[in-house]
Amino acid sequence: MLSISEHPSKEPQLKRPKSPDPLNSFNSLLQLIHHPRTCLLFAILALQVMLLFTLRSLPFSRQHFSPPNSPKPEPLLVPDSEDRCGSGRVFVYDLPKTLNQEILQNCDDLNPWSSRCKALANEGLGQQATGIAGVVPENLAPAWYWTDQFVSEVIFHNRILNHKCRVMEPESATAFYIPFYAGLAVGKYLWSNSSTAQDRDRHCEMMLRWVQDQPYYKRSEGWDHFITMGRITWDFRRSNDQDWGSRCIYLPGMRNITRLLIERNPWDYFDVGVPYPTGFHPRSDSDVAEWQSFVRTRNRTKLFCFAGAKRGAIKNDFRGLLLSHCQSESESCRVVDCAGTKCSNGTSAILETFLDSDFCLQPRGDSFTRRSIFDCMVAGSIPVFFWKRTAYIQYEWFLPGEPESYSVYIDRNAVTNGTSIKNVLQGFSREEVEKMRGKVIDYIPKFLYAKPQDGLESVKDAFDIALEGVMRRFKEHGEWGFRWK
Repeated sequence: MLSISEHPSKEPQLKRPKSPDPLNSFNSLLQLIHHPRTCLLFAILALQVMLLFTLRSLPFSRQHFSPPNSPKPEPLLVPDSEDRCGSGRVFVYDLPKTLNQEILQNCDDLNPWSSRCKALANEGLGQQATGIAGVVPENLAPAWYWTDQFVSEVIFHNRILNHKCRVMEPESATAFYIPFYAGLAVGKYLWSNSSTAQDRDRHCEMMLRWVQDQPYYKRSEGWDHFITMGRITWDFRRSNDQDWGSRCIYLPGMRNITRLLIERNPWDYFDVGVPYPTGFHPRSDSDVAEWQSFVRTRNRTKLFCFAGAKRGAIKNDFRGLLLSHCQSESESCRVVDCAGTKCSNGTSAILETFLDSDFCLQPRGDSFTRRSIFDCMVAGSIPVFFWKRTAYIQYEWFLPGEPESYSVYIDRNAVTNGTSIKNVLQGFSREEVEKMRGKVIDYIPKFLYAKPQDGLESVKDAFDIALEGVMRRFKEHGEWGFRWK
């Protein structure tokens, strides 16, 4: 830690005026008191004081002294732009197109199996959802998309370009956004047998060389810069060339940049966990309110549910255990077996399952988190966690501070040793279930990414919460007065 200190500038030495002679001052005061005009002034002041005390003692209220139609004084208003951007203003770097736009244009070539163009359509929201008639309210169906879980960097970029507090002059900014599509860039090489470590690092290295050459990065060493990386943090933390992912986060110049990721490293201050994108993208405040009312009054026929697939290659696979447990409790649990492509983007089976269940089981995914957490809560279902790292130390800006207020935690070892999930969940009273569900539903706006590029009218969504959190963090940096290089 290095303390930030500014060398105080030397103040000019001002000459003090000579003190007046005390005797001369006293004589002057006597002359002033005995002057006729001074005596008249004292008399007028005394009369005014007597009149004031007399009026205050009269038995009528003050408003009788004002003309009946006199206008009330106008309140002092803060200019609207100042009020809306009180937390700070953001400047968006105009990166070389090879680091964002050209990546989108080459969407056919972003993974080795199929085109990603449909997933990246509609400014990152994906294809309009189909096959959901009767699952969601008819007038809300246009707000649903088959959104991919790895598109947050595209969504954030489009939103921030239209944000009310975006500035075009870097000198007036308090935060600097780097619109690099890190996740899309590396995704092309993650499963390719022919890709090299250099392939996986190339785009990030290009970005850092460009950014480090900017004067505002040099000024702060990156402390007031931030970026969205649309995959989990572990995809950018390669230690050895033979290992998975890129080493983007470990590259020189990246250390002090705040990173918004769908899964963070809990021990890295600069990693911030943001919600996975879900399929619901409200168009207005009323869309949000209507959806909350819909899920609050939904008739749920199952106690709990599980959507997932076994991992045959993993010894003692916990997801396989949950799948078997749920299948054996078919009267209380609804299962969606995601073997094959059944749960890929473009199906309403999972949404309908969550809507019909009080609780949804949320083990870790391929990493500690999974998108299903947010799909579950958007549907008003109460998540059941088996790893605390799945949510509790991931999304502090977006989830309630009291885990028990919106979720249930069951130690995975207890389940492995025979604890019945059904019995645990049946132990909650109806009132307790409704209270937890109410908390989940209250927080739904914080899990959503709105469709309008300039945001909703008054409801703050996940993007708004993230940007405010970044601005708050940068303000704290200045108040704390420290940084490291």
